Amino acid sequence: MAFQEAGMFTVHQTVGSVLCCKCGILMQPNAANMCAKCLRSEVDITEGLQKHVTIIHCPECDTYLQPPRTWIKAQLESKELLTFCVKRLKNLNKVRLVHAEFIWTEPHSKRIKVRLRVQKEVLNGAILEQAYIVEYVVQDQMCDSCTRVQANPDQWVAAVQLRQHVSHRRSFFYLEQLILKHDAAARCIRIRQMDQGIDFFFGNRSHAVKFVDFLGKVVPVRSRSDKQLVSHDPKSNNYNYKYTFSVEICPICREDLICLPPKVAVSLGNLGPLVICTKISNSIALIDPFTLRQCFLDADQYWRSSFKSLLSSRQLVEYIVLDVEPISSEVMVGGSRYVLADAQVARVSDFGKNDTMFSVRTHLGHLLNPGDYALGYDLYGANNNDIELDKYRGFVLPEVVLIKKSYEEKRQKKRGKPRSWKLKTLNMEVDQTAAKGKDHEEKMNSEYEQFLRDLEENPELRFNISLYRNKEYEPSMASVTDGEDVPGVALDELLADLDLSDEGDEEEDEGESMRE
Repeated sequence: MAFQEAGMFTVHQTVGSVLCCKCGILMQPNAANMCAKCLRSEVDITEGLQKHVTIIHCPECDTYLQPPRTWIKAQLESKELLTFCVKRLKNLNKVRLVHAEFIWTEPHSKRIKVRLRVQKEVLNGAILEQAYIVEYVVQDQMCDSCTRVQANPDQWVAAVQLRQHVSHRRSFFYLEQLILKHDAAARCIRIRQMDQGIDFFFGNRSHAVKFVDFLGKVVPVRSRSDKQLVSHDPKSNNYNYKYTFSVEICPICREDLICLPPKVAVSLGNLGPLVICTKISNSIALIDPFTLRQCFLDADQYWRSSFKSLLSSRQLVEYIVLDVEPISSEVMVGGSRYVLADAQVARVSDFGKNDTMFSVRTHLGHLLNPGDYALGYDLYGANNNDIELDKYRGFVLPEVVLIKKSYEEKRQKKRGKPRSWKLKTLNMEVDQTAAKGKDHEEKMNSEYEQFLRDLEENPELRFNISLYRNKEYEPSMASVTDGEDVPGVALDELLADLDLSDEGDEEEDEGESMRE
């Protein structure tokens, strides 16, 4: 460029051409002085490379054997399966791999074809690139764990007994969705639903330990383990044990009213003593509804000085709001909005019987308006026999503690209509010794329906779980107008199961079913 700007004459360089020493066509010069066709006819760089390989596939758990004893889970035409197929080839280090891709085959043909493009230095330093196809023969053979399950389903090595000593199963409904989203029970041999919990059975102790670690990250738990000797070989000094992990979830649930023990209240900066549990994760979120102070208790802090709830969600009473007067501006506490307000409420059950009204202070001033309905705890008519509450001498209990806004009256219009979304459930066996009967079934259905309503009303609750589109749902004009003020799930939260193509959906995996 400098010579051109100076007006100097420059000679443009051109690439020379030579004749191929074999066929005589014009070509660009290379180290072998041969064209690509003649070079391929003289040298085959794929000679000595494997073109037929047999791989072992377990049809039960859909895994492939990586010799000598490792089983790898991979889907058809996935990156994991392509990496596995390439690693199974021997002598591939003699050439340079440039590209690899699948060639479509019939899924039932038990054949996997991969096209590889490789490079190698040949005559006088010339680099030749060539493509060839490798055919993999898929041979079905069950892995050790699946063989053991097929022979005897009860041959488990480790069991995790998950329990929570409360009168409902709402915590297990939420935990079930977390397990499904993170695929934490993929290694489970069998799952059994018990009276106050769930039993998980595994074929390996390490799988059970990993599952217990997962539980400790999503809910506050404490666990202990034990083992029982099954057999012993004195000659080889081998011991076979059955391991049992007992995992207990803390009995505190979301929306529970709690009276903190004096020592705990002091350690939390004189919080409460009456607080509401707003969220359960690996820690417990507590809020004082009268001052909007919030704190968090992790599992170690809770189990060091454990306590129980004063009243649970099954004891909620419906109130009608007569008047609301905010006394503070909107405050963000733990990512949620709250407004402190004074309200006048009356029990819905008292309408037409008496004129009893209650003046309460609530943290729901941003949600409640006169004429709305709310759910709360009736401390005015409750008979509390709490040891921790008796330790506070001179403490005056409020007559009502409001917990959340109620949409029960508006839901009456939509009762019996299907939802636009649904959830997956684990394939669980029901314990035969558990309580049975029509009353038990109605209780389970009622608790599950309440769990679905909580998901609709609380976006934070459904943030960590997967919601799926209900294909049987057909919206109508009546369903759009009826209950329009009732909280629902937006369409953008149902993308996990949306199929934008016109093809039919694939069948669901075994071990999972859909429950509306």
